[in-house]
Amino acid sequence: MSKILIVEDEARIAAFLEKGLRANGFGTAVAGDGATAQELLLSGDYDLAVLDLGLPGKDGFAVLQAVRAQRVTLPVIILTARDSVHDTVAGLEGGADDYMTKPFRFEELLARVRLRLRSSDRTPEVTVLREGQLSLDLRTRRAQLPEATVDLTAREFAMLELFLRHSGQVLSREQILSHVWGYDFDPGSNVVDVYVRALRRKIGSERIRTVRGMGYRLGA
Repeated sequence: MSKILIVEDEARIAAFLEKGLRANGFGTAVAGDGATAQELLLSGDYDLAVLDLGLPGKDGFAVLQAVRAQRVTLPVIILTARDSVHDTVAGLEGGADDYMTKPFRFEELLARVRLRLRSSDRTPEVTVLREGQLSLDLRTRRAQLPEATVDLTAREFAMLELFLRHSGQVLSREQILSHVWGYDFDPGSNVVDVYVRALRRKIGSERIRTVRGMGYRLGA
């Protein structure tokens, strides 16, 4: 299991990231300030870091510089509210491997995390997810059924990928909302039900089952 250090001083965002990454099979830890983050990153216990720049005490730029000076090579994805070209360039030139600005969509961050981990450990890439006769190609972003190839919107693709990675498990509406729509989702929205209906029309209504009072499940 890959271990990810989340360096983020906003508790709500840190909790959102930790929940999402753990649901996708990663081990996580959280550091809320620069000094703690630097100490943990130098420990060698982590495979990747998601690093905010605006930290109490030592900011993210200084943490990254100190870590790279010690020849620590783990992938670092900067996640920040700063969106200027200057900050982006400074982060990448300072040793970051990737850069995302807030607000962000979790599935995009997850894709970047997986990409950076694959690049660093050369593990074989999983490009097709399957459940019975349904498959999803992560490269073409299309679903395949015995009788047809199915084109998906970006949200439909993210939702179907989530279902396939948790085949047989019940996913609550809140879990689906947080994964597909990000940490600013409206918990009172019925958008999940709307998209589930759309997916059912495309892949077959029998494949996604409603579990009353709990959520939805793909597969047996």
